[in-house]
Amino acid sequence: MKKRQIQLSIDEMPQQWYNILPDLPEPFPPPKDPDEGPSRLENLPKTMIKTCLQQEMSEERWIEMPEGVLELYVRAGRPRPLYRAKNLEEVLGTPAKMFYKAEFYSPTGSHKVNTALPQAFYAKQEGFERLTTETGAGQWGTALSYAAALVGLKCTVYWVRSVYNWKKDRLALMRMFGADVHASPSPKTEAGRKIYERDPNHPGSLAIAISEGLEDSLNDPKAVYALGSVLNHVLMHQTIIGLETLKQIE
Repeated sequence: MKKRQIQLSIDEMPQQWYNILPDLPEPFPPPKDPDEGPSRLENLPKTMIKTCLQQEMSEERWIEMPEGVLELYVRAGRPRPLYRAKNLEEVLGTPAKMFYKAEFYSPTGSHKVNTALPQAFYAKQEGFERLTTETGAGQWGTALSYAAALVGLKCTVYWVRSVYNWKKDRLALMRMFGADVHASPSPKTEAGRKIYERDPNHPGSLAIAISEGLEDSLNDPKAVYALGSVLNHVLMHQTIIGLETLKQIE
């Protein structure tokens, strides 16, 4: 039998995330406010999870994973198998060895759980009771709903309406995890209400959904906003994939 799967034991799982910032050729420019209007930077500590904001700006190459996050990773099925793509090698006729990481074994079907779990853990640790967020295709909203359920937090998801209307199975999964899911634009926030009142069937956009998630968290001191892409700390949490892979191909 051809050996196609490379496993990693729980004891071999990485204990730190890799932060790429110290290894960039030059540092990122500092965050900047728009030339006009109120400061947006002042809102960062009010909307973001404090630990994640610290990680966002950290110059440390290696960031320790808390024991609680490691336990959540294990509960979510980490470490994940690495597979040899032998059939693809044969079809391509290549002498190269090809591998793929099985992130589809995530409880919600994607890699998004890798950052949802630490964000939910830190939010709970900092005393918040609810997470707010947006989602486009629905993967991030599902991952955060799952993570919130594991740590005992409420979760509110603003989902781009055009996708909300046709992904009924994913909507059911989010609600099964206990999330409060709203088609965006929604009448729940001022940002959404302005658009919703003009057109209740507006298809929505990720920008509108983000605005709703941020506004919701700003208006509730017990809520905090979580984002599943774009930011450095999100990228850092995802390095668990590559760090496991490096150990598996040793």
